[in-house]
Amino acid sequence: MSFIFDGHAIAATAGLSLLQAWSAAGLPLTENVGCMGQGVCGACRVLVRRAGERLAGTALACETQVEEGMQVAFVDHFPADRPHAYDLRTLTDSWTALDQIDAVFPEAKHCRHCGGCDRACPKGIEVQRMVNLAAGGHAFAAAELFDHCVLCNLCVAACPEHIDPAHLGQFVRRMNAALTLRPVDLIMRLREIEEGRQPVDPDAPGANPPVRT
Repeated sequence: MSFIFDGHAIAATAGLSLLQAWSAAGLPLTENVGCMGQGVCGACRVLVRRAGERLAGTALACETQVEEGMQVAFVDHFPADRPHAYDLRTLTDSWTALDQIDAVFPEAKHCRHCGGCDRACPKGIEVQRMVNLAAGGHAFAAAELFDHCVLCNLCVAACPEHIDPAHLGQFVRRMNAALTLRPVDLIMRLREIEEGRQPVDPDAPGANPPVRT
């Protein structure tokens, strides 16, 4: 089947993901894609318009299969509007959770309830609900909603109030971890890294994109 990806006409085998089809066509990665051996998860964010559809939607190229007549474009990274500085060592008292969320993310309580962040999320996360829970001090419930966030930052681009929902979600997840027992999967992953059983290849294809000028 054939489709257009970032202006390139690509012929791909059915069943391949968009990312696999891009790589199979011999095209270089320009972002550090974690599942390709380097970089971070969430870097393969794309806009996708399917044949017969008028509007494009967001997706992750690693988990979206190719379809005949698709039009796809990589989306640049959208950084947070401002840095959110906090010290994880101070996240030791759940009585102060609301105060700490207010101090680091005062914009959270200004949510317009427009739903743009929900529509932008390629993982189907209830982003707006997470923001509202966090703004109300429900850090644990907010963190649970954001368990599958890959920090693609598409919700950051969509938010008119510059709340930076992905980073708020990361903050409440970190707060949750700081106030409870560490999750066993995280403990095992850190052990794998320390023992060299999860190597990172700095010379993997696409790991060193050219510097933009």
